[in-house]
Parts: sequence; C-alpha cells; structure tokens
Amino acid sequence: MIKELSEDVEKAIMPKDPFSNNSYPDWESEKKILESAKSGDLDALGRIYDINVNRVYNYSLSKLANIQNAEDVTGEIFIKVVMGLDNYEYRKIPFAAWLMKIARNEVVSFIRRNNKWAHDGQLPDELVDNRNIDPSAIVEQSMMQEDLRTAIAKLPEAQREVIILRFASGLSVSDTAKALGKRENNTKVLQHKGLLRLQVLMSSKYPEILKSNNRNFQYQKPTVNNI
Repeated sequence: MIKELSEDVEKAIMPKDPFSNNSYPDWESEKKILESAKSGDLDALGRIYDINVNRVYNYSLSKLANIQNAEDVTGEIFIKVVMGLDNYEYRKIPFAAWLMKIARNEVVSFIRRNNKWAHDGQLPDELVDNRNIDPSAIVEQSMMQEDLRTAIAKLPEAQREVIILRFASGLSVSDTAKALGKRENNTKVLQHKGLLRLQVLMSSKYPEILKSNNRNFQYQKPTVNNI
C-alpha cells in the first residue's frame, strides 16, 4: 500500500554513497573480518570502516541535518567501535545492530552536549545524483526531498528512529529491532505507522502519493491524529 512512499523516503534520506562502492559481506565473511580486526589487523579495521561508513554517516546526517557535525560524529562513532571491538560478541547481536547502537548513543550525546539541533539545510553536491535530469526536475526533486525530511522530523521519536535506521542506514527489520531493543513485530508496526503518517503529512502538497497508493487498495484516508 505504501511501497511508493517507502521508495521516496529511501531516496530522500539515503543518498548516493559518497565514500565507497563496498557491498555488505555475507555472514561468514563478516565474521572473518571481525576476527582479524580483533587481532589487530589494520586492513580488517579499514575494511570494517569502508563497509559501514556510509550507513553511519547517513544516519548521523539524517539525525543532525548538518554536514560538518555528521562527519565529526561519524569519526567519533568509529573511534568508539574500535575501542569496543574486543567486547563485541557475534553470537549475541548482529554487528550492524551493535554498530548502530553505538551510533545512536553518540548522536544523542552530541545533541545533549550542544543542546540544539544544528542545521545547515543543504547536502553536498556529491550526494545528489543529477545526471541526465532536466533542471526543473532537479528543483522539484530537491523540494520534495526537503519536504520529506521535514516531515520525517515531525514523526514521533520511536517511528522516526525506525524510519531512519531502515531507510537511511539500510538495516533489516531484524537488525533495526535489535539496535532499538524492540521486537521485530513492534518494529514493523512502527515502520508502517511512520510511513502512513508521512503519507498524511505529504499528501496535501503531493496528492499523487495518495493516488498511487489507492490504485490497488481501498481504505479510509488516515489523519495525523489517529496514527
């Protein structure tokens, strides 16, 4: 029902990877990399950084909305990761969930230290894919992305955290649940409610969102108050 909106959310808060073309390794490969990193292998530590920096940076940028702050916090997060790696146990929690727990804590600490949400309201050029796009379409796309980011900021905290971890950091439902200390079913409900609430917040300016979702499903239009 809200597949199209899910795709729009992902495009708005999970931009093109400015750091790396590395794909996430399978379970066995990741385990070997982590074991090597624990033994002090600098190449393995570098691989961990290369694989995960994009999801951590996207999460930080989505939460802080300030490029310089997001870069600084990303660096601090990986320092904490390296310092805590010896205590990480693969069998207890997936590495991505463990990593994003650290990321969440560090972002919260940064906000508390600065006692405000820093905002510069812009993304670097390398995060925007403008190839072969009409200039007017670029403007329209940027406006919608900014409106969507504003709408995400209005979500209840629990829904916002799930949306950002799922779509900005690219975590699975399972890893998102573990990062937040929630059950998978609760995480799915929060994601669904968050996307529905975004639909309500965006539909007045972008009615095509409701039209596209109503092609195959008939349901009563939700309101912000009942989500």
